[in-house]
Amino acid sequence: MFERLREDINSYKANDPAATSTLQILFLYPGFKAIRMHRKANFFYRHKFLFLARWISQRAAKKTNIEIHPAAKIGRRVVIDHGTGVVIGETAVVGDDVVIYQGVTLGGTGKDKGKRHPTIGNNVMIGAGAKVLGPFKVGDNSKIAAGAVVLSEIPENSTAVGIPARVVRLNGEKHICDLDQIHFTDPLAQKICELEHKIKKLEKKVKD
Repeated sequence: MFERLREDINSYKANDPAATSTLQILFLYPGFKAIRMHRKANFFYRHKFLFLARWISQRAAKKTNIEIHPAAKIGRRVVIDHGTGVVIGETAVVGDDVVIYQGVTLGGTGKDKGKRHPTIGNNVMIGAGAKVLGPFKVGDNSKIAAGAVVLSEIPENSTAVGIPARVVRLNGEKHICDLDQIHFTDPLAQKICELEHKIKKLEKKVKD
């Protein structure tokens, strides 16, 4: 228990420049508190104390404005930064060393049965306001840009941006174009990016 506690505190210090005090993290950080309370709720859920598990998770949501279903599986050293408005669904799986910013939803589309929510790999960053919806995987070491809406699988070592999200960087190389998460927020920008890519290909053909 104490090892996990130390891990969590060190993760916040490593990922949040404002997290300079252990006491502040322990008592004042809602993301830290939500994760700790979720581990209790998940314990009771796995041992079939469903009402108690749900009561703890709803109490955590009221105190932190972060809602994590008690059945969700959360890995080690997960950081929920700021955290306001984060929702993590029942069948969601979150790997180790994941950083989640405010307003993120790991949810379902309403069309799936059984496994309805995403699986997030290790060392993934999910930007503010991003929505990851459906029973697919976001690969290890990937980044989801702020405001992105992810509706299909994202490979490892990728950067996904836009609505709906598309991979723009894969294994450190440009995949379509390289606009950052601030400047790539809508379908129009996405279409312009695709046209630029086609123009470059045509220019190369003409030159050849």
